[in-house]
Amino acid sequence: MTTNTATFGGGCFWCVEAAFEELTGVTDVTSGYAGGDVADPSYREVCNGTTGHAEVVQVTYDSDVLDYEDLLEVFFTVHDPTTLNQEGPDVGSQYRSIVLYHDDDQRERVAAFVDELESRGAFDDDVVTEIEPLEEFYRAEENHQNYFEKHPNQAYCTVNVAPKVSKVREQFADKVQ
Repeated sequence: MTTNTATFGGGCFWCVEAAFEELTGVTDVTSGYAGGDVADPSYREVCNGTTGHAEVVQVTYDSDVLDYEDLLEVFFTVHDPTTLNQEGPDVGSQYRSIVLYHDDDQRERVAAFVDELESRGAFDDDVVTEIEPLEEFYRAEENHQNYFEKHPNQAYCTVNVAPKVSKVREQFADKVQ
């Protein structure tokens, strides 16, 4: 097993976390915060939009099973990368579309992936996803980990998370556990 890590933000981390947890080869998904300028922020601080952080997930995966591009494909499928600082009902820079790369290889691969999306006109509008180096990842509070698994019938989950999980199961059936 060859373990790698990738970090993505595409709106509320509950949605992105649940989508990636569906994939064979993903060994861990941790919700957290990155891309800001306050050390060890709290959920409340991040939600207030004052720390500069985005809600993100850190995905640990077996690259013998999944390629980084597989993760990018899922990521760009389960959220709208053309809306600035918004995903569905969640509005603010903390919900921005962002890929935080861990090394130059990831930076080059995500840039090429976005270029390919743009060149084939995958979306009606331009992709506004930020591509930035990961400086620091802060794990979110425990009550935000595996949120959809713990609260599948909570209103936000049924309206926003469940459709993303269903989309992954349908569009990536060959990669689902």
